[in-house]
Amino acid sequence: MSNILPNDLLSLLKGDPSFDYEAFIAIHNKEEKTSSIRINPVKNFQIADYVIESAIPWCEHAYYLKTRPVFTLDPLFHSGCYYSQESSSMFLDYLTRKLNLHLEPIKALDLCAAPGGKSTLLNSALHDDSLLVANEIIKSRVNILTTNLVRWGNSNTVVSNNDPSAFGRLPGYFDLMVVDAPCSGSGMFHKDHSAIDEWSLANVKLCSERQQRILGQSLSALKTGGYLFYSTCSYSNEENEDIVDWLINEFEMESVAVEVDASWGISVTTSKLHQATGYRFYPHLLKGEGFFCAVLRKKEEQDTFSMKKIKKEKNVAPQHIAQEWVNAERHYSFLQHNFLHVFPKQNEQDLQALQSVLYLKNAGTEIGELKGKTLVPSHDLALSNLVRADLPHIDLELDQAQNYLRKEQLPSSVNPENLSGWILARYKGTNLGWIKAMPNRINNYYPKEIRIWNL
Repeated sequence: MSNILPNDLLSLLKGDPSFDYEAFIAIHNKEEKTSSIRINPVKNFQIADYVIESAIPWCEHAYYLKTRPVFTLDPLFHSGCYYSQESSSMFLDYLTRKLNLHLEPIKALDLCAAPGGKSTLLNSALHDDSLLVANEIIKSRVNILTTNLVRWGNSNTVVSNNDPSAFGRLPGYFDLMVVDAPCSGSGMFHKDHSAIDEWSLANVKLCSERQQRILGQSLSALKTGGYLFYSTCSYSNEENEDIVDWLINEFEMESVAVEVDASWGISVTTSKLHQATGYRFYPHLLKGEGFFCAVLRKKEEQDTFSMKKIKKEKNVAPQHIAQEWVNAERHYSFLQHNFLHVFPKQNEQDLQALQSVLYLKNAGTEIGELKGKTLVPSHDLALSNLVRADLPHIDLELDQAQNYLRKEQLPSSVNPENLSGWILARYKGTNLGWIKAMPNRINNYYPKEIRIWNL
């Protein structure tokens, strides 16, 4: 038996005669952290500037890095040019494309979304006109989810902070639900040995019960014929294949299988009761951490949320102001307190429906705060993919960009053309945020709540 891994876990895995028990132990005796990134295809980013080992075969625009950089030191990380994500969890990109969910607009829900890896992935993989609701149950984690989606720069997103039961008020609303469920975390043992101390069979049972509660209280929000992507970072059957069987028994779900390339090293499994298909990622078989994923399709007839009961409210937001700052075609403006947002026009009624039943943390792109007839631009606007390319800007060198991210004072020399007023600070052609140039100084408007402390 291993001196590191829990014997109870190993006993369960050893029950599978095809499982390479010795190789599994050997890879876990090394605490290794692979580095992989997924590129934002809309941002101005040159992958050639990074030391790439290889492409990740099951995800577009995703790469393994030869060495793990200090992402905090890279301004392009903060501007949303890429996301540092564990490679195994990027498999959802492959599923989305194999099921042709990217070919036309859909409504998608990422139910347990923080910190935002799967939400930003879906935001790139789905059709540009899709609507994505990224929900986080835990209030303390909503801010990082919002920050990462703001960095990604798309306006077709809504961030919410609700218990799964709240989505029962939106029956049959979503075409796709992603539930990356809280789990016992055994899939993380390879890269983080400290997580081993927290694992127990009792916790596995607790997590399985929690997963059933989350799914049971939210699945009515999935339309008839809609897809559920269920995933965990656990090796335990009780949290994986057994949950899939439970879903089939309780909710008239059917398993959906997609073909995967055998050379990728993904293990295709079947559940005990219904022989439902699942996909397991083991670190001794591929370059990635432990992960499980299954796809299910809803067969039962589901009542649908009626849009007729949503009364269109009078919109008092000035529509012309946004056009001065963003490419606002096919968007409309609305006010949240004194802050002006833009949101896709085609989803205006959807936003009103979501506002009527959920607590929303953010919606669309925040353009700025209205003060009288003027607008103070928001940081969200600087990182938006809608921001106008002809707005005034200055280009910073690496050390200047890092100082900007610290929210330090910038010297007037960074502004050789003596531009005045609101100016975008850029690094390698990508926006980092706002500065305001005054006659004798430059004010740094990088948000203090996300400034970098350790550079």
